[in-house]
Amino acid sequence: MTFWRNIASLAARSVDAADCPDCPPGLPGEDPAFSTAVTALGAKLAKADGRADHSEFEAFSEVFQPDAGSQANVRRLYDLARQTTHGFESYARRLSFRYRGCPKLLEDVLDGLFHIAGADGVVTAGELDYLERVCELFELSPLTFRRMKATHLGLAAGDPYAVLDVPADASDEVVHTAWRKALVETHPDKVIARGLPAEYVDVALAKAKALNAAFDAVTRERRALAAAH
Repeated sequence: MTFWRNIASLAARSVDAADCPDCPPGLPGEDPAFSTAVTALGAKLAKADGRADHSEFEAFSEVFQPDAGSQANVRRLYDLARQTTHGFESYARRLSFRYRGCPKLLEDVLDGLFHIAGADGVVTAGELDYLERVCELFELSPLTFRRMKATHLGLAAGDPYAVLDVPADASDEVVHTAWRKALVETHPDKVIARGLPAEYVDVALAKAKALNAAFDAVTRERRALAAAH
């Protein structure tokens, strides 16, 4: 199954037509505007690291697999678009406007772009800037970008979400529950009950301190994001 059919079938399963009145009729994989925008975004991403060579089309094709009948046209557009990153924002805005009622579909596209960026084993600062800007133009939350970045590149050292072991876009309730559960498990009585030596209590107390600091950091960040919007 090609990417176009796959992403279309996913969208059809996850989005009820009655819940998505703003989406264009039909499946996204059959929408030329969708195919054009995604191809251009993938091609211009290849240039975001300061270089663009023909091998990167292979990485693009692995993810977005155009139908055999359209491959020549996709390759022609890709080769044209990859000459410069200029204009990528226009394609992202167009895609966002056309599929603003289908945020999950836009997440799938961003997920594919992350995969392409990491295909050569290195994601540059320029590529990350590009991906973050596409996320903004898709009107996806900064926490969605953070989750995708962590999924593809790993959590940054000291990331409070890593300490709490929850995704960056987890609900407030999930974050709070994870924090409380982890605190219970680090209680000195629990540590001793698990048969660990008394000296390990100091380790547990240090972990509890880190959990509280992480929860406070997440809470402050979310309040700041809410205030900004």
